[in-house]
Amino acid sequence: MRYHNITKDDMLNGDGLRVVLWVAGCDHCCENCQNPITWDPDGGLPFDEAAKQEIFEQLEKSYISGITFSGGDPLHPANRPDVRELMAEIREKYPKKTIWLYTGDSWEDIYQYPLMKYVDILVDGEFHEAEKDVKLLWKGSQNQRVIDVQATLKQEDPRIPVLHCGDYSQDPPPVPQTLQDAPATSCLL
Repeated sequence: MRYHNITKDDMLNGDGLRVVLWVAGCDHCCENCQNPITWDPDGGLPFDEAAKQEIFEQLEKSYISGITFSGGDPLHPANRPDVRELMAEIREKYPKKTIWLYTGDSWEDIYQYPLMKYVDILVDGEFHEAEKDVKLLWKGSQNQRVIDVQATLKQEDPRIPVLHCGDYSQDPPPVPQTLQDAPATSCLL
């Protein structure tokens, strides 16, 4: 697996403060993608032990809610095995931290992937420029869904996703005075 960046103290890619791993490789190539530099699976840097330790150092912090996998696409064939391995290690070492995953794939096509047992929240679907809305929670276009993966997998029919939150926040989130005051969730319904 290769990656482009590790973002620290991120509040834009999931609930709470997060560390974000931006992987290389995406076959969706959405029009007006925010990260076209990440499409090439051979771009960026090799994900090595130093990069993993950088992520673990962030996850050690009590105020970090978890990790978000983005890119590129973490479910690109070049990434899937390494992403699964890293998720398993994170789940074991940091069981109280949440794992978010952004992918251009749809839930119905990926819900049976073995790595889904590690994912708490999935944002699925390609970005559609015609459905873009900057006020949406955790997603860029109306067609995408923010899915509670574990609740969905427990259902009788896991093909029908349980949504983590609606499209828009009813109330503005409170402004934290310190990092420790940052809400564990910013998804206000």
